[in-house]
Amino acid sequence: MERSGLLKSSRILLVLSGVLLLFIVKVPIWQIELNAPQYPEGLALQIHADGIKGDVEIINGLNHYIGMKTLHNEDFFEFTALPYLIGVFAVIFILSAAINKKPALLFSLSSFVLFGIVAMIDFWRWEYNYGHDLNPDAAIKVPGMAYQPPLIGYKQLLNFGAYSIPDIGGWLFIAVGVIVLSITVIELRRK
Repeated sequence: MERSGLLKSSRILLVLSGVLLLFIVKVPIWQIELNAPQYPEGLALQIHADGIKGDVEIINGLNHYIGMKTLHNEDFFEFTALPYLIGVFAVIFILSAAINKKPALLFSLSSFVLFGIVAMIDFWRWEYNYGHDLNPDAAIKVPGMAYQPPLIGYKQLLNFGAYSIPDIGGWLFIAVGVIVLSITVIELRRK
């Protein structure tokens, strides 16, 4: 092994990280659960790389009363781009393992972290727009009320409790980030 190359274990973990990213395209990344007395079983939105699934039509019907826009996959460019972006990061991690150099590893980590930050800002913006840009002719109007779900955690929205948390794909994203960060720390500490 070259002196300047990565540890074999680091290269294996980079390839594993790339493979894990490919699974994310098939599972939900994020979930927003809504609970209210009239829906004791709860309602849920599962956000996948390629669209929103779950109780979309029921939630669209409820949102109509408070003036929120309805949710349609075609309204989000992200659902077209995200599966490809995830694939690009899978390739970047695998190529970094093949290149076997610290600069490639640093590029992989920094671009993945930047992607995560941009994705969370975009998600917050998406939630903000849907929760604040309300139809003034809505059947139910509460002065000063906005219906933006929380980015992460819990928020009360009228009689609905909204929980926003990572789903399987989100936890995989976090795991990949932790793995690549750990590899980077180990490699940078090596002489």
